[in-house]
Amino acid sequence: MSIVRWSPMKEIDEMRREMERLFEEFFEPARRRRWWGRPSMEGVIVPNIELYDRKNEIVLKVEIPGVDKKDIDLTITENALTIKGELKKEEEVKEEDYYAAEIRYGTFSRTIPLPVEVDSEKAKATYKNGILEIVLPKKEEAKPKEIKVEVS
Repeated sequence: MSIVRWSPMKEIDEMRREMERLFEEFFEPARRRRWWGRPSMEGVIVPNIELYDRKNEIVLKVEIPGVDKKDIDLTITENALTIKGELKKEEEVKEEDYYAAEIRYGTFSRTIPLPVEVDSEKAKATYKNGILEIVLPKKEEAKPKEIKVEVS
């Protein structure tokens, strides 16, 4: 039997790597986790978004494929937008017939804080190919103003 030198740093490093792996798994978005072998269809639905500024308006794009437009509710305030909806299962399949079940069904809700105040009365929304696009005109006081500076 050979003698191996004990190194506490090696054990600490192994523990650190294991903790990092656990945190990565825990904080990875639920929609990207692999659930092979689990027949449960319940889960967290968190729609992906894009939010950007277009001079006089804020544009929000929300990725919600498979959701019927009649199942989408929008609530707009001056500084936040809440999207609620439901992704319904179209056909019933027995649990034992699944090989994989990664699509999440059920209700979802997401509130997105807006970077500037918007005029909710003039907001427009369109839904095409699973992408909900909401155009929110900025309030007059939130629009950028150009001031000329005279150089003497």
